[in-house]
Amino acid sequence: MPATDPYLVRLAPEVHAYVQPDGGWCLNNAGFVSDGETTLLIDTAATEHRALLLREAILATGVPLPRIVVNTHHHGDHTYGNGLFVPEATVIGHATCRDEQSAAGHELRLVWPGTGFGDIRITLPTMTYHDRLTLHAGGTEARVIHPGVAHTRGDSIVHLPERGIVFTGDLVFNGGTPFVSAGSLRGSLRALDLLRSLDASVVVPGHGPVTDPSVFDATEDYLRYVTDLALEGHAKGLTPLETARTADLGEFAALRESERLVGNLHRAYAELDGPPEGSPLDPVTVFTDIAAMNGGALPACDA
Repeated sequence: MPATDPYLVRLAPEVHAYVQPDGGWCLNNAGFVSDGETTLLIDTAATEHRALLLREAILATGVPLPRIVVNTHHHGDHTYGNGLFVPEATVIGHATCRDEQSAAGHELRLVWPGTGFGDIRITLPTMTYHDRLTLHAGGTEARVIHPGVAHTRGDSIVHLPERGIVFTGDLVFNGGTPFVSAGSLRGSLRALDLLRSLDASVVVPGHGPVTDPSVFDATEDYLRYVTDLALEGHAKGLTPLETARTADLGEFAALRESERLVGNLHRAYAELDGPPEGSPLDPVTVFTDIAAMNGGALPACDA
């Protein structure tokens, strides 16, 4: 079997993380909590095939399919598989996540038309919240927390306080380059402070292996680097692409998806120019520059 097969990590007797290596574009993580009678699923997957594998992995542990699915944000790698869990499950997300998912539709098909997404029905949250929501999967409390504008405008953190576990969604990429073009650089830094305050010892990132809270510092270091780079390039009158092309990645050169730097600079430049955090950027401009940073072609979607 290929090394890229998804795998389960048992984090506690009733908690599993579902990891899709290598965590690159469209290869997200999910997770579930179950007492054997009630199951809560955190995120799904980008394609029909991968969502079916997730269903099989849940059932293979001997627990039922979820009654609740929580989406950590609207991006298709985390939400396209929702339709394979309804109507048995209720999909929950932040109110803005629902709006963003509705507006985005099948955007991943447009970006990567050659990817076999399969029969994907855009399935929006039917239950939304604004600040915080507490759910229970059997005897396990799950606190769903909106950190403000961060990776997107509608992010959710899922915190299991009794287990010391947090599912961060794409507020954290472990081994991959953070990506804030759809949200806020400043807001992402605030979100990291919130994550630290939860005092969880186990961190399930949106992409990459399960890790520990040291990933918060690593993420902050990168975002501070982008902030400084943007200040310098903006002051010189350089475009985000010009700034990215001349940047020395230094310690961050080992991160996957380094082409995301230019998207992050677009967001940092926008925040220096003064519109509200999370104001939409032109996705065509952002992804054209990402392709330019990737040798003239969009990075591969391996889903």
